[in-house]
Amino acid sequence: MSLQVEKLEGNMAKLTIEASAEDFEKALDTAYQKNKGKIALPGFRKGKAPRAMIEKMYGKEVFYEDAANALIPSAYAKAVDECEEEIVSQPTIDVVQAEAGKPFIFTAEVALKPEVTLGKYKGVEVEAIDVTVTDEDVNAAIDRERENNARTVTVEDRAVQEKDVVTLDFEGFVDGVAFEGGKGENYPLTIGSKTFIPGFEDQLVGAELNKEVEVNVTFPEDYQAEELAGKAAVFKCTVKEIKEKQLPELDDEFASEVSEFETLAEYKEDVKKNLAEKKEADAKNEKEQKVIEAIIADAKMDIPEAMVVSQQRQMAEDFAQRLQMQGLSIEQYFQFTGLTGETFLAQMKPQAENRIKTRLVLEAVAAAENMVVSEEEYKNELKKMAEAYQMEVEKMEEMIGSYEEKGIKSDISIRKAVDFVVAEAKEKK
Repeated sequence: MSLQVEKLEGNMAKLTIEASAEDFEKALDTAYQKNKGKIALPGFRKGKAPRAMIEKMYGKEVFYEDAANALIPSAYAKAVDECEEEIVSQPTIDVVQAEAGKPFIFTAEVALKPEVTLGKYKGVEVEAIDVTVTDEDVNAAIDRERENNARTVTVEDRAVQEKDVVTLDFEGFVDGVAFEGGKGENYPLTIGSKTFIPGFEDQLVGAELNKEVEVNVTFPEDYQAEELAGKAAVFKCTVKEIKEKQLPELDDEFASEVSEFETLAEYKEDVKKNLAEKKEADAKNEKEQKVIEAIIADAKMDIPEAMVVSQQRQMAEDFAQRLQMQGLSIEQYFQFTGLTGETFLAQMKPQAENRIKTRLVLEAVAAAENMVVSEEEYKNELKKMAEAYQMEVEKMEEMIGSYEEKGIKSDISIRKAVDFVVAEAKEKK
């Protein structure tokens, strides 16, 4: 295999990769062996036709595509190992030459890791963050706990109010015609939850039990069902049940039920302590974020679009895996949210760009400060990973290859860079 690297504008490069004629011939034979069982020729039993006869009947190129698909991944992987540039995107492949008896040649257009020119990263000034816990903070936290422990009771002597949970029958009409998906029966809806079209829930406030009420709304212009987007609709609704939340009394009994404390005073003190710890942690994270944002703003880098696309796709795959662990498919998620694959990726783009900039800048800081990861730091990280996966450290070490080791050490140096820039930062009073 041979490799040529051509630098392009915008931190892109074209790799021209050539596999030998012998390798392409092996790939062609593999493609033939894989497909011959599906091909029948007159005079031959299915799967017994010679390759030469199949190529004569269907053309010499009949196995080229499968051969190329088999050869490209391994040839590209070897090229990446051989390439001295750091590739940071998935390749765009283009076959240049595929012909029996000749070398197989293809190109791979890729993004290269951009260089970062750091601006100021020591002594960055950020606004001081107030971590004071007020009585209002404590009361709000306790009110949330009361909401969580509220009991729901059915009411029959009044109309719908804000925060009620209603059971609803409804049917929607556009221009007097019922539309698909616009009908529901015994639907539970919390008034004020904003789960329905804007304005829908507001118009149910004051509705009486078992009396039909008309709700007039306009679908958003970006509504997922294109045939309804931007159109006015009328929903005929009947509230079949009204339930309200009744909060528990704020007393010692409540405190003993929701905590390990016997008195309300003790419970409040514990709530205040926990809020203080959370505010401190949140303030630490916010300070880190502000410092990194300031360093990014003062740095210069040219991020190739292909690098962003690869990051978007990786984030999408991670999100889909998390959904799968919860028993949902990405298709179901799109159905529930009205998103498409395209709009979903578009939403991820700003976060993808920020992740790339953050890592590039922190890698540059680590390099500028010569932050070497010691063997002890690496071993400690492996120990934490082993504990997280409930494995023996030795087993974890056996699973870690050179690529994974490089990634782990890179992550350690990134964290060291974060600690460094935050420690060096100054707070504006």
